[in-house]
Formats: sequence, C-alpha cells, structure tokens
Amino acid sequence: MPETDLAAPGLGKVFLTAGWRHLLLLNYATDPGVLEPLLPPGCELDFYEGRPYVSLVAFQFKDTKVLGVKWPGFINFPEVNLRFYVRYRGERGVCFVREHVPSRLLAWIARTIYHEPYKKAVMTEAVTAEAGGIAAAYHLKDGRHGLSLKVRARNQPTMPPENSMEHFFKEHELGVGTGPAGDTLTYRVHHPHWRVFPIETFTVSIDGAGLYGERFAFLSGRPPDSVVFAEGSQIVVYGKGGRRG
Repeated sequence: MPETDLAAPGLGKVFLTAGWRHLLLLNYATDPGVLEPLLPPGCELDFYEGRPYVSLVAFQFKDTKVLGVKWPGFINFPEVNLRFYVRYRGERGVCFVREHVPSRLLAWIARTIYHEPYKKAVMTEAVTAEAGGIAAAYHLKDGRHGLSLKVRARNQPTMPPENSMEHFFKEHELGVGTGPAGDTLTYRVHHPHWRVFPIETFTVSIDGAGLYGERFAFLSGRPPDSVVFAEGSQIVVYGKGGRRG
C-alpha cells in the first residue's frame, strides 16, 4: 500500500493522520490468567506459538493531524504503550493496558472522548543514524516510576514474511477497547506493512508494577522474549464504533 494512497473506502470518518516512526516493540510471553480479566466483551486472547503476549511499544508521532487540523503542541511527540493481542469476531486486534504521552491535555482528550487509557508522563526520545546504523532511545517517568528503552540496529530494513514473528507483533488493523457503558469499542488503523531493522543491541529498564500494576511486575524481572524494531510509515486512524459483546 503506497504511503501516498492511504484512503480506505468503507472504514468511516478519518479521525487522525500521522507518521508512526521508529517503532520499538518488546514482546513478553505471559500466562492467560494475567490478561483474561482485561478482555473487552466478546474478545478472546490471541496466541503466538501457543502463548499470549504483551508488548511494550515506543514510537514517534510525526506530522499529526486530528480531524484534519495540526493542533499546536500535538504535532510531534513520543508515545509508549503496553498492549496485548486479541481476537474479536474472528479478526486479530490489539487492546491497550496503558498509553503514555507527554501532554496532559492530549491524555485527557483521549481518555474522556475516546475512552483510551492514556496518561501523561515526562518523556524524551532520540533517534540517530550514523555509519550504517540507526539507534533509538525512549525514556518515560510517571511520578516515581519509569522506563528506559534503547536499541541499535543496522540501517538496512527488510520486509519480513507474513508467517514471521515480526509480522505477528507489528501488523494489526483492528483496535479494541471497552467503553464507559461496558460496550466494546473498535477502530481501524490503516497503513502499509512495515519493514524491520536487523537489531544489533538493545537495553531495557522498567518498573513494571509501578507503571502498569502488580499483574505486570514480571516485566521488571526478565528480558523480553523478542524485540522488533520497525521502520513505520504514514497511518490513518478511523473513528470508534461501539457494540455489545
């Protein structure tokens, strides 16, 4: 799908357009019992090689437009989220535990109007390219709790096959959440498939329990089971719709 042709007839009103760039996904296998209480109505867990996963995802928002407008202070910023993988009505999707952004107003809008679990944090980002390599660093501080994610890779992105681990974690069009009335909210994110960089090194430091609750304390105690560093692209987000289970 060319970046210049992201229109998707039939998906409804465009809510947001942006570039999502330099996406770092740290993926952790876990037990179903950790995630089942968080499932929206009508959803079931999606599995990779027989186990459910959560992913820490850090990336850059670039050139952001909401309802076609570039709002001052909401154009270029980082996001870090914790998400897991679900199936809803037979389709693969993602569900978010927490999404951190550096703006209190942006977090309030996302929580109040779109019922997404956003929260404001102090955040920094840095992406550098040199000598055939590319490096990204994302840092977050929410009160006394924080995380630091760093990766270095060869600047030679390639497209992984559709049956690969990389494809499973990075390619989802359906987002699913729970509305204030207990209904299931869905939305669509449209973008071309992303290339991935060959990773050379990565480091992670995270207060899992402090940022996401005791059920995610295990994030602090072990390395991720896999790491994906995706190039990203322009994206289009289509507005939410609600339905019961």
